[in-house]
Amino acid sequence: MSLVVCGSMAFDAIETPFGKSDKIIGGAGTYIAWCASNFTPVKQISVVGGDFPKDELQTLEARGVNVEAVEIKEDEKTFFWAGKYHLDMNTRDTLDTQLNVLANFNPVVPDSYQDCKYLMLGNLVPAVQLSVIKQFKKRPELIVLDTMNFWMETCMDDLEKVIAEVDVLMVNDSEARQLSGQFSLVKAAQSIHRMGPKYVIIKKGEHGALLFHDGKVFYAPALPLEEVFDPTGAGDTFAGGFIGHIAKTGDISFENMKTAVIIGSAMASYCVEKFGTARLRELTEKDIEARINEFVGLVSFDSELA
Repeated sequence: MSLVVCGSMAFDAIETPFGKSDKIIGGAGTYIAWCASNFTPVKQISVVGGDFPKDELQTLEARGVNVEAVEIKEDEKTFFWAGKYHLDMNTRDTLDTQLNVLANFNPVVPDSYQDCKYLMLGNLVPAVQLSVIKQFKKRPELIVLDTMNFWMETCMDDLEKVIAEVDVLMVNDSEARQLSGQFSLVKAAQSIHRMGPKYVIIKKGEHGALLFHDGKVFYAPALPLEEVFDPTGAGDTFAGGFIGHIAKTGDISFENMKTAVIIGSAMASYCVEKFGTARLRELTEKDIEARINEFVGLVSFDSELA
């Protein structure tokens, strides 16, 4: 099943209480592609500068990621972000942001991507996300959107337009509250449903994720980990696992989305174990299956009520 992913491919420099990275490969689109390609071929849309390693693109191609629509601006620099995480690993300070090629990113959907059944829009400027949707001659069967609080603060009108076009919205708990004006996450999801999306996924970091649809709620826990080195990209990896499973199975039912949320959570739990995409690059099919089984064991129990 044809999966198209649109998102940033970037450089990151990260500092956490447990270590510090040099300039490493990052970006929402990169994490999503590395993760989703474990389950299905991916058609990538992004932009990078001439400084982005060509071997990175070649490695992704070898994994089944089509990079035809990854624009390379040889005379410009790749998007760069630097951040420092606090001890709780849920809050961070942005130390540096250099938009570079992202400042004027106008993605083009090639003809070879027009068979798209599943579209994953990583966190980007809402107007850019909307332009990608509008370029498809036939609407994909499922459109998933990730966004963040920055766009709620700077371009809410554009964000509302793109949210109205999608089937699944992914946000974290604070973003859900900001977007809806509701403290209760149940009420927040109801409010977001009215904006357009049939499904709402609210990520709660180390406390798991919630899936809402048509009055039904599913909760997926987060796996308790001994070590968390770098939470950067965990949400994008979650998205990659979610949409990768959906594309692999071709099933967009609520029941299958429950499984997709568990798989996304399992993949995210691997992502945080090392800096950047390092842990994702090491994973085998056996590793993924083992981690998913850990999640199943985490929530399985027998109950007999008198």
